[in-house]
Amino acid sequence: MQKLGIAITGSGSALPETSLDNQTLSTLVETSDEWITTRTGICQRRLAMPSESLSNLGAKASMQAISSAGITPADIDLIILATSSPDDLFGSACQIQAQLGATKAVAFDLTAACSGFVFGLVTAAQYIRTGVYQNVLLIGADILSRWVDWQDRRTCVLFGDGAGAVVLQANESDRLLGFTLKSDGTQNHYLNLAYQPSSQELLPGVNIGQGTYQPITMNGKEVYRFAVQRVPEVIDKALFQANLTVDQIDWLLLHQANQRILDAVAQRLNIPQHKVISNLANYGNTSAASIPIALDEAVRQGTIQPHDTIAAAGFGAGLTWGAAIFQWGR
Repeated sequence: MQKLGIAITGSGSALPETSLDNQTLSTLVETSDEWITTRTGICQRRLAMPSESLSNLGAKASMQAISSAGITPADIDLIILATSSPDDLFGSACQIQAQLGATKAVAFDLTAACSGFVFGLVTAAQYIRTGVYQNVLLIGADILSRWVDWQDRRTCVLFGDGAGAVVLQANESDRLLGFTLKSDGTQNHYLNLAYQPSSQELLPGVNIGQGTYQPITMNGKEVYRFAVQRVPEVIDKALFQANLTVDQIDWLLLHQANQRILDAVAQRLNIPQHKVISNLANYGNTSAASIPIALDEAVRQGTIQPHDTIAAAGFGAGLTWGAAIFQWGR
């Protein structure tokens, strides 16, 4: 019988060695440990050195995930890299494919900012459910320290660097129970990493725009309002699709953006705090990497057990948001 379900069978994560705590950060920009922790819950974050690449972090996380799934890189059919900060604007998934030696895998990047891992999970599942591929490597990785204005205390206190990965495999029982994805481009201006061209005249009457991307800008109040309203809604819709109630969820695994957002979403859903997975105090907002890093830590610590039911949700620039209800393991 053809296996048309999916299972998430392995996880891994990788973080830069350099850590920047709030007290040290306050020597760089006008802020304080108290100001940051009370507003965000973040105590420190990891930062990639110039010698550390996104593809290297992604490859390290991937090797852990592949090993824990009990397969080899040669078994991988597809690699999806969810990122907004590739080493190469043309994409970094193929660089990771080469580093892993995953010679038969097709590889591509997917960009949906902090929702990227959830969007990637749903995308990967479609390839497996249709019988096209058997083994998919999904990576969430970002090095947003490259694109932060380190004099803007509204944003520089938030972000950290890292990578997380999972292996999805064809399975007789489908462990992805439900999902809902959403986008609203009318709110794009609330969170940006925008290209800013300057006019360059090649010939009389022939002008092009050349420039670079500008640092991250964010309207924190609007993003907070958006998250606490839309994320519970999308989780409810995914639960309805999965034919489950909130009480049947073992863990709430949200994008690690702000502890106040995590608390507010859990409260609106009536999910007790002991079911909320949170590690942003140590790593900050690692964008597409935050959910797989938190998942991997919880699995390796024995917090998440096989067949536990997880409600995961990502939200961020686009604006994009989405939820997936899945069970860990085969």
